[in-house]
Amino acid sequence: MTLLVLFDRLRSMLPISHPLRFLLVALAGWINQQQREMIDYLQTENRVLREQLSPRRLRFTDDQRIRLAAKAKRVGRHALQQFETIVSPDTLLAWHRHLIARKYDGHQRRGPGRPPTTAEIRQLVVRMAVENRDWGYTRIQGALENLGHDVGRGTIATILGRHGIEPAPEWRKRTTWREFLKAPWDVLAAADFFTVEVWTATGLTRYVVLFVIELATRRVHIAGITSDPDGAWVVQCGRHLTDPVDGFLIGKQFLLHDRDPLFTETFRDTLAATGVETVRLPPKSPNLNAFAERFVRSIKESCLDRLILCGEASLRRAVREFMARRTESSRVGQRADFPGCRSDVSPRPHCLSRASGRSLEVLLSTRGLSWRAVCPKNDRVSRESDRQCRA
Repeated sequence: MTLLVLFDRLRSMLPISHPLRFLLVALAGWINQQQREMIDYLQTENRVLREQLSPRRLRFTDDQRIRLAAKAKRVGRHALQQFETIVSPDTLLAWHRHLIARKYDGHQRRGPGRPPTTAEIRQLVVRMAVENRDWGYTRIQGALENLGHDVGRGTIATILGRHGIEPAPEWRKRTTWREFLKAPWDVLAAADFFTVEVWTATGLTRYVVLFVIELATRRVHIAGITSDPDGAWVVQCGRHLTDPVDGFLIGKQFLLHDRDPLFTETFRDTLAATGVETVRLPPKSPNLNAFAERFVRSIKESCLDRLILCGEASLRRAVREFMARRTESSRVGQRADFPGCRSDVSPRPHCLSRASGRSLEVLLSTRGLSWRAVCPKNDRVSRESDRQCRA
């Protein structure tokens, strides 16, 4: 069609002889026929491809949409409706309008809006609310202002809401497992033995080490080391532990221990005379004395199992060096607290709740009390803590 129109214009502008005119008409018709055959082939190929892809929806990239939309604009809606295109004419024209809209879209040149609250401030807000359950939004806001952070009450409420922390008036009415379990921690201690094989003049000799651990602070005291343990030796260690001047059990009311025969009746009476009551754990239940068992694993894996000990003096030195390093590392690992907030919250709350909960359950059973009767509403929290520990 284009060649015919061009031929008509040339004929009106220039005088063309009859033979030349006939040649141009024949050439235009032949080219036009070639174009129509090519268009027919492309239409047939398009139909075949559509049949193979049907009923799947075609996915186009932005570059493909731009190219199709630019060509469709030149062809026009009326011409597109005569062909079976892979997308409808309305879609092609909509892509073209979207292309024009993108040309004048200036959102990338816009300045940033209100900056979000930094992660440091969010962590600080959550920490203040968790460690100070009776603090409201206004008090947290004041504490942040003392630290140089200007945060609104609404922002604090939003941050706490995203972390699942309820407002202070509702939150303070509930007793958490952490608070329930930490209440008797300051008066609880646990005792246990572990053995070490030491080379002596007579060969391998088994030494027994008696230690006591304070549950609230994980502070450990080595009560005695001997190769010939008996009830009298344990009783003497008990006297040193309950010494009114520098005894390790000063201020403690309960001592957890297993059913080792070395913990004799005389030993229990000696501690009871000073106000420390012993609580015997059920048989075959090392998990009820989890903190003591964990200390035994630590000292053996980190120190004693890596050494060949020769003589009692080498054993005492190895234990003394390990305890000194353990005390030093615990001091270095203490975190700095911000002003005005309590620092008595121990790490790993869910695991502490699980281990301490079992020890406390034994303690309550000796008093004729039931764990669920003391705090029945928190049974679901206990199950969640167990799942977190197992994970």
